[in-house]
Formats: sequence, C-alpha cells, structure tokens
Amino acid sequence: MQLNQCLDFSDHNKLEIAIISDTHGEIHAEILRQINQCDIVIHAGDICGYQVLAQIQPRQGHIIAVAGNNDRPYVWDVKHWSIVKSLPQQVQIQVTGGQIAVEHGHVHDMYKPSHSDLRQAHPDARLVIYGHTHHLIIDDQQEGWVINPGAAGKTRTHGGASWVKLIVTSNEWKTIGQRIEDKKQKVDCAK
Repeated sequence: MQLNQCLDFSDHNKLEIAIISDTHGEIHAEILRQINQCDIVIHAGDICGYQVLAQIQPRQGHIIAVAGNNDRPYVWDVKHWSIVKSLPQQVQIQVTGGQIAVEHGHVHDMYKPSHSDLRQAHPDARLVIYGHTHHLIIDDQQEGWVINPGAAGKTRTHGGASWVKLIVTSNEWKTIGQRIEDKKQKVDCAK
C-alpha cells in the first residue's frame, strides 16, 4: 500500500479513480471488489481503522486518504496510531485536466456542508471531494464539481453502501455513482 505517497497523476492519459468515504472500520465487500479494479483510491475520511486501508488494493497501489472527524488515535488500534496521526486534513491531487481537492467536509457545517463553501475553500479545484454526511451526491451543475461518495461501510448508509468512480481522460471527466442496496441490488446513478 502506498498511502499518500503520490499526489501527481497528471502524466496518466486515463485514470479510473475510486472515491469512497465513511467506512467507519468496515468496507462493504462488493464495493471493495469494485474499487480494487480501479487505478487509485481516494478515501475522504472517517476510515476508523487500518484494516480498511489494508484491504484496499488498487491496480497502481496508490491510496490517497484524509482524516475525518472520527479518525482519532483512540478509535484505531494502538499499533496504527502513527498512521492515523499522519493523515492530512486535506490534499490536492493533480490529474489530467485539473486538480482534485479532498477533505472530510465537517468544518464547513457539521450537518450539511455547504457546496458553495467547499468551492470557495478550493478555488483551483475542478473537483472537490468530501464525506461526513454519508449521502451520495454528485453536484456537477456548475464550475467546480462537488462529490460526496456516501458511506462505503455499514454505518448510516441511507439505503445501501455507496461509492463513486471518476474516469479521467485527456478529453473528459465522467462520474458514476453506485449504491449497493441493503437487499444486495445495485442501482447505478450515472452523470
């Protein structure tokens, strides 16, 4: 696992990026299977345990993760405290066609982070990724997309665990939001 070791992927003509958040110590098995088929994985916080990171194995080996409001040493096993303490509050990633900003989002409102605030906090980002609310949201209606992949674990999934795939090419960016319904049925929300 290469955790936060590379933040510049601008030399890649095509990337499939898995975006997850709010695993709270457990990742849904179907989401894990699908994200491990992507090139890199972005986790927008509330990981709540090294075991989640250890299971993630994207094709290129890169995991980019930020700390959530629940990523505190007392939540993680003591032998992994150095990892949780090293998680940044936010990161900027360079990919073909722009910058991606990642943070957990709770500092923009504990209950419903403002997309306007997130855009203002990251004016150079083509995409802002946040978590915290456990709601799958793809807001691409204006300049500076905002995505919340929802909850990829089993905590407050609002109908099922979810994640987003971002496909980046030199010509376009495309998002696909996926929810694994509690009844094991998959519903795709393509944008």
